[in-house]
Amino acid sequence: MLEVGRLGRAHGVRGEIYVDLLTDRTERLAVGARLKAGDIWLTVQAARPAGGRWLVRFEEIPDRTVAEARSGMRLSAEALPESDHEGLYVHELVGASVVGIDGTEYGRCVSVLANPAHDILELDGGALVPVVFIESVEGLGDSRRIVINPPEGLFDL
Repeated sequence: MLEVGRLGRAHGVRGEIYVDLLTDRTERLAVGARLKAGDIWLTVQAARPAGGRWLVRFEEIPDRTVAEARSGMRLSAEALPESDHEGLYVHELVGASVVGIDGTEYGRCVSVLANPAHDILELDGGALVPVVFIESVEGLGDSRRIVINPPEGLFDL
């Protein structure tokens, strides 16, 4: 399960609630989508953008009282199927060692920075690597590694 958002404050008396998405995959809030809040599965009945958040009505939240009780809960969901141009999740990258296709070790990925052109891997040594240079992600757990094919000069400072 991936954390994809958080329930905010209630809105109105009919059970609508604000949702802060932690992903750019807005299909997480498509009608019929299912999200888990604690031990309860919620089914999206309707959703619309509201500023930088979303205003969502869930089938399992019939009124303001229930919405207020759910406020602040984390929303989780199963991983979405990979598409041709996507499929790398931040949780798969952070903590992984980064090596070149020639075996050169560059460090560990400590975060993934959102960038309009391409997301960027931030390495523990401060280097930044655009995700377009990722060739593959291999292994599991602590042995996970990201294989990159960086252009000449990327790591020269």
